[in-house]
Amino acid sequence: MLRITPVPQKGFGLTVRLEGEVLGPWVAAVRDACTRQGRRPRRLRLDLSGVTFADAAGAHLLRELLREGAEVAACSRFIAELLHPET
Repeated sequence: MLRITPVPQKGFGLTVRLEGEVLGPWVAAVRDACTRQGRRPRRLRLDLSGVTFADAAGAHLLRELLREGAEVAACSRFIAELLHPET
């Protein structure tokens, strides 16, 4: 189960809070939540503090969002390792 909460931030852009497991079946829903009116906001922040697990597809999506310029507001050590597997 994954809860996705988009939180518009005045003057910042968009924060997307994820809670639960980021799995393949929800990758498209997460990607959709990271857009506004069909476009990515200028600044995107991901609050991953409530993410307990990500499968390969979920980790790939999160790394892709980071490469596209998203920032991570918070995450567990486990998720941080998934985001930066080469370190």
